[in-house]
Amino acid sequence: MKTTIPIKTMFVDIGGVLLTNGWDHHERQRTAKHFKLNWAEMQDRHELNFETHEQDKISFLDYLDRVVFWQKRSFTRAEFRQFMFAQSKPFIEMIELVRHLKAKYQLKIIVVSNEAREVNAYRIRRFKLAGFVDAFISSCFVNLRKPDAAIFQLALDIAQTPARQIVYIDNTPLFVQIAEEFGMRGLLHTDCQSTAAKLAAFGLRLD
Repeated sequence: MKTTIPIKTMFVDIGGVLLTNGWDHHERQRTAKHFKLNWAEMQDRHELNFETHEQDKISFLDYLDRVVFWQKRSFTRAEFRQFMFAQSKPFIEMIELVRHLKAKYQLKIIVVSNEAREVNAYRIRRFKLAGFVDAFISSCFVNLRKPDAAIFQLALDIAQTPARQIVYIDNTPLFVQIAEEFGMRGLLHTDCQSTAAKLAAFGLRLD
């Protein structure tokens, strides 16, 4: 639906929107298969630790020790880390879309994301996200995780933009719903083409 209220700020997730997910079910399965790990065992240990890890309450090394290296392995932590991080790939069209709209409309771009510190830092550096993102409200930096409403409130406080002038882009329906409860315009991302069309309806047109 078209609106006369201009968008001034874009809140955007990283995993599933700008990049592939950093360490989700599929990445973990591929990594377990590559290193011939017991998937069910690794998954159980991950589930017990990942929320704490994404809030930066345990370190990356502690996470690896609890989930993988709690017993002797035939590979090193460095080898595991390298393979794990190599799973991240960019969605180039989405990155270019956000870059273009930021330049054209002088938008603030703020990431609101659940990611662990080492993965987040690697992805920001590897894919040059800081070149167009103005602030990173990452769970590992703020010790809050979506769907906690407090992380959305923190993002609003940092953005200093009225909620009605913010569009929130995420590929998780619940998180879009929570953003809308704050008065933001929610956009459920499925692919670049449909997201570009929805943004155009909000007044953010590529042409």
